[in-house]
Amino acid sequence: MAHSPPLAYHDPGFMDSDEGRPVRIVSEYLAPLRTFSAEYITATVVFFGSARASSAGVLGRYFDEATELARLVTEWSRSLPGGGERLVVCSGGGPGIMEAANRGAALAGGRSIGLNIGLPQEQRPNRFITPGLSFEFHYFFMRKLWFAHLAHALVAFPGGFGTLDELFEILTLAQTRKLDRSIPVLLYGSSYWNEVVNFEALVRHGTIAAADLELFSFVDDPEAALGLLKSRIELPPESARAPCFARSRVPGR
Repeated sequence: MAHSPPLAYHDPGFMDSDEGRPVRIVSEYLAPLRTFSAEYITATVVFFGSARASSAGVLGRYFDEATELARLVTEWSRSLPGGGERLVVCSGGGPGIMEAANRGAALAGGRSIGLNIGLPQEQRPNRFITPGLSFEFHYFFMRKLWFAHLAHALVAFPGGFGTLDELFEILTLAQTRKLDRSIPVLLYGSSYWNEVVNFEALVRHGTIAAADLELFSFVDDPEAALGLLKSRIELPPESARAPCFARSRVPGR
């Protein structure tokens, strides 16, 4: 008796093929959306930073302070009117600063998200991500979409190519006013950022406007960072139970 062929979406040969790529891309959008909706995740504070940081290494200060800031943010979120967690810490899910952020949220008794991506080295989900809120991505652009989609603030700690890529993605969206809400951006570690990126030179060469320097702020300690976040974050409504997306601004409005 002839066997029936598998349904296309049950066929690994098709799903892993070039023709199956659009299905894989859509899956990396819909699977997190399903979970965030079921878990009543409405908004995030995103932490970026080096996967190579550790409490004992040269970036040890930043590892410890990322942990503390994530703890403070989570405690603040849990104290807001409406109950639950209106802001959830979100990291790239791996080691280093990412692990520190997830760890800080766990220390405060809160949930946190890890948007991990499979890489040959460095990137494995850390153990402090809340069970059920760890996601594995293949496509960088889909991972970055989810960073931006729910972000109500971004804190960028010292990092390398990946951190710079993610940071400038958000700054570009803000500069071009592609989003219908403001996303405060904090650059944690002013000495690092001012050495690594010469923002003033970009203005001097005319490649950005002087006003673009107002898209971000430098911070150097967890308490100051928390104060800025409290004053600048657009909180989701108390009644919100579904993801509060940063929607695209309609051209001309």
